Amino acid sequence: MSDNSLEFTAIRGIQAANAYYVIMVPLKVVPRLFQFEDEAMGAAERAQRVLNRARVPAIASYITNNPGEYILSSLCASIDGEIEFQPAAPTGALRSVGRLRISMDATILINDGQHRRAAIEEALRERPLLGDETISVVVFADRGLKRSQQMFADLNIHAVRPTKSIKLLYDHRDALAGLTRSVVKQIPLFRDFTCLDTSSISNRSIKLFTLSSLHQATAELVGKMHGGKVDEGDLEKAVDYWTEIIQNMPDWQRVGTRQVAACDLRRDYVHAHGVAVQAIATVVGRMASDSPKGWRPKLQGLRDIDWSRSNRRLWDNRALVAGKVNKSKNNIVLVANVISKALGVPLPPEAQKIEDLYAPVAGIELEAADAT
Repeated sequence: MSDNSLEFTAIRGIQAANAYYVIMVPLKVVPRLFQFEDEAMGAAERAQRVLNRARVPAIASYITNNPGEYILSSLCASIDGEIEFQPAAPTGALRSVGRLRISMDATILINDGQHRRAAIEEALRERPLLGDETISVVVFADRGLKRSQQMFADLNIHAVRPTKSIKLLYDHRDALAGLTRSVVKQIPLFRDFTCLDTSSISNRSIKLFTLSSLHQATAELVGKMHGGKVDEGDLEKAVDYWTEIIQNMPDWQRVGTRQVAACDLRRDYVHAHGVAVQAIATVVGRMASDSPKGWRPKLQGLRDIDWSRSNRRLWDNRALVAGKVNKSKNNIVLVANVISKALGVPLPPEAQKIEDLYAPVAGIELEAADAT
């Protein structure tokens, strides 16, 4: 190989009887070293999806806002050109450690990690000092477009995004997630019957709530659904609100005392699902904000709502769509409208608009809430 080459300290490994290498690349070199494929090329001619530039700012902000804690997984790249590995020793443990030389004429394409590469480039504009830090890159010899496309498929086909609940459980940087975890710990019903690692509950599970559902509901309850700093008093407020709500939800209490199984409640009642949990929190949060001293007695109205899924006249196309519980934004509002009516709370203009547009039969269902 000519002297016109790049050199990296590398570790050599073997997969599928072929050599690959792991190198450490300074962040400031990443934008220059790794190329994007031409976005004008058709999908069949590319070995990577088109860059979604809307994703890049969030990753770049994560890097720049957490310079002492950020972590980036390895990039994966293919080298189309001359490469040469020089081991540190001909035998022994060091035969897999050495210098990888890559011809300057070689083309290096990213098989996995193009959004990280673009985010690194953007982050360096704001924090140039990050340029001397490194990212690991797994490199393979390019064996043609068909193989590169297969590599992309193989690297992504088994990828599974973590559930929202598990992300909330492990995210110690998000103050609102921390608030939700603290609420769950302090309220016995939540502590014993909240699923912490999935965002859906299996049919036979003993759990009644999910962490992700309680997170959204707690944000509504304390007025942080659309952002805002978590205040020192928000935990006390949230625990107080939830405790009062639970006192007026006898079926939830029966789950807490093991008088009824959570799975039976989910099968038969709307209030055992996230759409109702969030709707209740929405209405109570609004009530408590509008009337700090007068909201508690009104919560007794929660006892008068017929939460049974068999009450199709009330819940069809509000909580139920084609017989199944649905948690779309409009469904949450439509369920909240039933709760507002039962508690004697006027509908906000936006909620009234959704009621007028999407309620199954205008007026009949809200009257049914009072008649039960």
